[in-house]
Amino acid sequence: MNWDRVAVAGLGAVTAQGPAAADLWEGARAGRVRIRPLEGYGGSYIGGEADSSPAARWEYQRPSGFRERALDFALMATAEAFAALPAGAVASERIGLVLGTCNGGLLSGRAWLRDRDPELARLVTPQPIAERVATAFGITGPVLALNTACASGANAIGLGVDLLRLGRADAVLAGGADALPDVVLAGFNALESLSPTPAAPYSGNREGLSLGEGSGMVLLLRAATADRLGLPAVAEILGYGLSADGFHPTAPRPDGSGAARAIKSALRLSGVRPEQVGYVNGHGTGTPKNDVAETLAIRAAYGEAADRLLVSSTKSVIGHLLGAAGAVEAIVTARALADRVAPPTANFRERDPECDLNYVFDGALPLTTDVAVSNNFAFAGANAALVLARPGRVAAPPVPVTDEVVITGTAVLTPSGQSTDEVRAAWRDGRTPDDPMLDLDVDPYLSRKERRRMDRLSMVSVVVAARALADAGLTTGTESVGVIFGTGTGPMEAMERFSLPVLTEGHAAADPGVFPNTVYNQAAGQIALHLGLYGPTSTLTVGHASGPAACMYATDLLRMGHAETLLCVATDVLTPSVRYAYASSGLDLTVVEGGVGLVLERRSSAEHRGARILGTLAGSGISSGRVGREPGSRLGDATFRAMSAALAEAGAQPSDVGSVWLATTGRGALARPESRALRRLFPGGGPELLSPRRVLGDPVGAGGALCTALALQHPGRPGLAVVNSTSIGSTEISLVLRREVRG
Repeated sequence: MNWDRVAVAGLGAVTAQGPAAADLWEGARAGRVRIRPLEGYGGSYIGGEADSSPAARWEYQRPSGFRERALDFALMATAEAFAALPAGAVASERIGLVLGTCNGGLLSGRAWLRDRDPELARLVTPQPIAERVATAFGITGPVLALNTACASGANAIGLGVDLLRLGRADAVLAGGADALPDVVLAGFNALESLSPTPAAPYSGNREGLSLGEGSGMVLLLRAATADRLGLPAVAEILGYGLSADGFHPTAPRPDGSGAARAIKSALRLSGVRPEQVGYVNGHGTGTPKNDVAETLAIRAAYGEAADRLLVSSTKSVIGHLLGAAGAVEAIVTARALADRVAPPTANFRERDPECDLNYVFDGALPLTTDVAVSNNFAFAGANAALVLARPGRVAAPPVPVTDEVVITGTAVLTPSGQSTDEVRAAWRDGRTPDDPMLDLDVDPYLSRKERRRMDRLSMVSVVVAARALADAGLTTGTESVGVIFGTGTGPMEAMERFSLPVLTEGHAAADPGVFPNTVYNQAAGQIALHLGLYGPTSTLTVGHASGPAACMYATDLLRMGHAETLLCVATDVLTPSVRYAYASSGLDLTVVEGGVGLVLERRSSAEHRGARILGTLAGSGISSGRVGREPGSRLGDATFRAMSAALAEAGAQPSDVGSVWLATTGRGALARPESRALRRLFPGGGPELLSPRRVLGDPVGAGGALCTALALQHPGRPGLAVVNSTSIGSTEISLVLRREVRG
C-alpha cells in the first residue's frame, strides 16, 4: 500500500513578471529582472511591483472605492489555477482552500485606523480574505488561513496536501498572497534589510533583499483523481517539513541547523534520499546572514550530495513576495522539473567563499534528476521545505505509522480565572468578568530584559505555553516538541504601535524594535525561543476557530509522523481598536482576552513516558459556507457537515455524544445556524448543550481551545464531547474528545 500521490494539476500566479503563471516561469527561466523603482515613492524604494490595477472581476463587501490588494491578487491567481478543474468535476463541499499570507489585509488595516469603517475591519485579518476567495469560486469545503510569515505559501501547500491525504477534501487550492503596503516597506527599511539595487542572492557583494508582491496558487488533486479526469500533472508534491529555529525574532540560526531540520524532515517524510534531489529553489533573500545560514543548512541536510545540487533563487527576479514567496517559488520549482531546466539566480557579480554551493548564475542549466526541493525560512524562525517530483518518476511516499493523539497537559488564562478550576467555578457560578483584559504576572516566566521588545500577545502566549508543558510533566529545550499556534485578531497591538507613527509622521518614525512583532507567527517564535522548542511550527489564523484549527492541524501532523509531541497554544489580546471593531460589528458577542495551552502527543509516546492522559482527540471536521450568500434553508449546513465529519473520523455515532460545547453564545443570528445543525444531527435531542462563553465571554481565537480544556474535566453526561467553533465568517470546525476513563 502506498501513501496517496498528490498532483499539482493547475497553476496560478500574479507577480511582477505578469498576471499569469506562464509569465512567472518565462521570466524566471530567462533570469529577467522585474525589480524596479516603485510607483509613488519618488525613487526611494525598489521592488517587484505587480500590475498596479489588479483585475476587478470579483466583488466583495467593501467601502465604495476601496479594494484590498492582497485579496485581489489571491482572486486572480486562484482563478487561473482553478480553471484547470472541469466544472462540476468535484462537489463544492469537497473542495478546500488554504491561503498563506504574511500581512493579510494590511491595506484594509491601514485604512481602518484612519476611517473606522466596519467594512474595513472585516478585511484586516487573514481568514476573511481566504473566505472571500472561497465564496467567489463556490468553495464550501475546508477553508483555512495560516501565517508563518515568509514560509506561509509553502506551509499552505503542505497543509493542502494533508487535507487530501486525510480525506478532508478531494481538491484543494493552496498558496499565498501579499501586497506591498508602505508600512511594510518602512519596516524593512527600519531593519536596514533593503538593498538599493536588485537583490543579488548568494553573491559576494549582496546588500540586502528586494521586496515584491502578488500571489501564487496551485490546484492539488490526488494523482488518481487527476488521471480519472484526464488532467496532466505538472509535478507531484511528495511531502514537506516544518521546524522552528527558536533563535531570534528576525535573524536565522547562524549555523543553519533549524532550517536543516525542516529539510531533513521533508526528505524523510517523502521517502527521498539526499542524492535523489537535483535542484533546490533556495530561500535566497540576498541578505548576508540568510544566504550563509541557508548554505550551511543545505550542507547539513544533504551531506556529500550538497555539492551535486543546482541551487538558485527566484527572489532575484521578482523580489521577496513574503507570504506568497513559498507558493510562487513552488510553481517555479514545478515548472523546472517539468521542463528539465534549472532557472538562474540573477544579479550575480562575485563569489562569496561562505556561499560555496553550485549556484546557477550564468543562465539556465539542464536539470536531469526527477526531484527538487523548495526552501522557505521566515521571521520568528519558522522553516518550511517542500519536496516535488516529476509525476510518477519516483516511489510514492511511505505510509506513516499512525497513532491515536492524546491530550496530556492544559493551561488556561482568562479574566475569569487563571486555572481550569477557577474558570470552571466562575462559569458554574455565572460570574461574568468585570474587565475583559487579563491581569497577568509574567515575572516568573520572563525577565524584564526578555520582554523588553515583546508584545502582550507573545508574553501571554509564552506564559500559557510554559504552564501547559509543566502540567504535562514535560521539560523545555528539545527539538522533538513543536509549537502550533492559533490566533484570531493576531498582533494588532504591535501593528497599531508600528503603523500609526508611520502614517502620521512618515517612514522615519518606523520603529525597528516593534516591526518584527507585526507578523502573526511571532508569538509562536517567542514560545520556541524562550522554551527551547525546535520541532514543527505553524500559525493558524482562522478567526474565532483558530484554537480548534491549531488542534486539528497538530493532530494531523502527529498522526503522520511529523513529531511525537506538539504544544498547541491559542491566544488573543485586545486593543481599543479591536474592541471598537467588535462593538461596531453588530454581533451579539462579548469578547475578552485569553490564552489556552494544550499538549498533544502520540499515545505511544505519552504511555512510554508514563504521562497522565486527560483524553483523546478522536476526530475533527471542517467545512464552510459562503460569506453573505447562504440561503436561509441551508443555514447550518456547514456546521452539520463539520460535526458529521468529526464523528465519522472518530468512528462514532450521534448517539455516542454526551455533550456539545457550542460555538456561539447561544443568542442571536450567530446561534441560529448551529441550532439548526444540532436539531438535524440530534433530532430527538440527547446531548447536553453547553455554552461557557455566554458567561465567561469569548476569548476570540482561544474560545474553542478553552472549551476543549473545560470539556476534558467536565463532570457531565458520559459519552463523547463535541466542541464546535466558528470563524464568525463562514468556516466551522468541530473536535470530538474522548475523555480518559480513570480506574
